[in-house]
Amino acid sequence: MTATFFLVRHAAHDNVGNFLAGRTAGISLGEAGRSQVQRLGQRLRREDINEIYTSPRERTRETAEGIASACGLSLPRTDDALDEVNFGNWSGKTFDVLNDDPLWRRWNNTRSLTRTPGGETMLEVQTRIFGLMESLTSGGNEKRIALVSHADVIKAAVSHILGLPLDAWPRFDIAPASVTTVVIGGWGAKVMTLNEVTL
Repeated sequence: MTATFFLVRHAAHDNVGNFLAGRTAGISLGEAGRSQVQRLGQRLRREDINEIYTSPRERTRETAEGIASACGLSLPRTDDALDEVNFGNWSGKTFDVLNDDPLWRRWNNTRSLTRTPGGETMLEVQTRIFGLMESLTSGGNEKRIALVSHADVIKAAVSHILGLPLDAWPRFDIAPASVTTVVIGGWGAKVMTLNEVTL
């Protein structure tokens, strides 16, 4: 049994890079993000995807629904395992404010040993995303599944497959509207493409 996963980071919202969106409600795609979704849909239509799962955040659901429409699939299934990192009371704060917080600096230096304030650790994030991927791999038929999630969640899954420590997260990028392809089978798992951006 082999499963191919297309790990898709949601398309851009209007303030991407300016503040930590986290699990803040009401953050939808901007105009640039909607254009990215159209390109993602065209790109993934070639992949013969069977199913799409998405994080419950608005920006991921909008991205997943656009892909599903382009691929002629039913509405995506929402799964909490794909949700953004629970950043606790950091969610919604600007990076200028966060950079003055010693715990924020520690989080970015040693995520393997740091819990977000009122939230979760990266090990917990890695456990939930890879647990979902393992459960979706079970069964007798070959599957091709898109998982629409968030940068740090995808990084956690990729790091696990590549045997990288959680603190290696700055060594590679997961851009908005990017696709990272992973194959899992009885022989193990491997990363086929990383951070593929459709222009």
